[in-house]
Amino acid sequence: MSEFRQYLFPSGHPRIAEVAGLDPYDYRDHARTPGTFTGGLVEGWTPLYRSPFRGITEDGTLREGLYPLEPARPGEEAPVAAMVDAAHALLGLLDDDDRSRVTHEVDAVEWQTWANPEFMQFDTGLRLEFQPVAVREAALAMMAASLSPEGYEQAHAMMLINGFLGEVVGLPTVLNEFSYNIALYGEPDLRAPWGWQLYGHHCAVNCLVVEGRMVVSPVFLGAEPDVIDEGPHAGTGSFADRIAANRAVMAGMTPEQRAAATVYAEMVDPAMPEGRVHPGDERHLGGAFQDNRVIPVEGVRVADLPQAAQEAALAVAARALALLPEGPRAAKLREVQEHWDETTFSWIGGHADGDVFYSRLQSPVLIAELDHHCGVFLDYRTPKPFHIHTVLRTPHGNDYGRAWVRQWQAGRASAGR
Repeated sequence: MSEFRQYLFPSGHPRIAEVAGLDPYDYRDHARTPGTFTGGLVEGWTPLYRSPFRGITEDGTLREGLYPLEPARPGEEAPVAAMVDAAHALLGLLDDDDRSRVTHEVDAVEWQTWANPEFMQFDTGLRLEFQPVAVREAALAMMAASLSPEGYEQAHAMMLINGFLGEVVGLPTVLNEFSYNIALYGEPDLRAPWGWQLYGHHCAVNCLVVEGRMVVSPVFLGAEPDVIDEGPHAGTGSFADRIAANRAVMAGMTPEQRAAATVYAEMVDPAMPEGRVHPGDERHLGGAFQDNRVIPVEGVRVADLPQAAQEAALAVAARALALLPEGPRAAKLREVQEHWDETTFSWIGGHADGDVFYSRLQSPVLIAELDHHCGVFLDYRTPKPFHIHTVLRTPHGNDYGRAWVRQWQAGRASAGR
């Protein structure tokens, strides 16, 4: 028996019974109830959504010049032609109303509506579970055309695990493989900026391309449980490689460096300031609606670590960027290495095998977080190894490719077009 199964709520428990059978819109109304856990999250997040976008920083100061817009270098090109074809195939299946609903301006505030909980706070784009099979398949095909093969497999695995969770706990109308919204931004084009967004429980991906360049962030991938243990998708898992890479960073340090990297020894530590553990996000800082958050640098400078730890830290970055196709991933890793002297690694929790933990690799051009969480649809009150959240951010203004979009728009304006 998989470990998570001992934490299933008993039959008839209010946590499950109160929402069983609700469709996503009824469940959304239920989740907004004042005074409830989810109602508090909605109240806290809603004011943040329309904040003018600046980007995550370390100290509130936005660094300029980190993301010059230039054509992709040879070997670093995004698969834009395949993406354009896949986007047109999707749009061609929609009627005028749905086509209007799914598309937005390339710099629309709706980018910022993505969220990772199971309740649909914002109904941006089209909800896949209510679309015909052909539309669902076309949306997945657009994702596959955009991402690396392993990246698509990873993102799709989160959707499959979500459906598995719904079956296991008896909530298929709340948690299923297609409990996700899809939206497009801008007009699909070989050069001009455009992109797409998919979001829902434990899977949120934002992808933009311009001039052959690609940015995939913000990204939220998570799973509860972390593996499907029965049925047609048995064996589908999630984050073993990323957990191992993070542990390897700590293992490669000296004892003194591990102590310096460990910001808090416990996942909920008495030394933590108020609010450090968020009721929804727990320890991670770059989640939904945190587009302008100040995330101070913590931990140890990676460039000061032994070679084995540095190699493991680079592997942490590479695994966080696995959704990117080979060319854009190489471009992003080059960018990360250019700022290696400014990259830090921090840790919360234990670092022995089996310990739950939070980690953050942070640089001016990348934030990669991993956190173990408490139960949401399973019954446990302390973080467990089989409930994992990960976040990828592009600090200093290039989440959603926004820094590139602004440069593209400024260039068009100066050219009088």
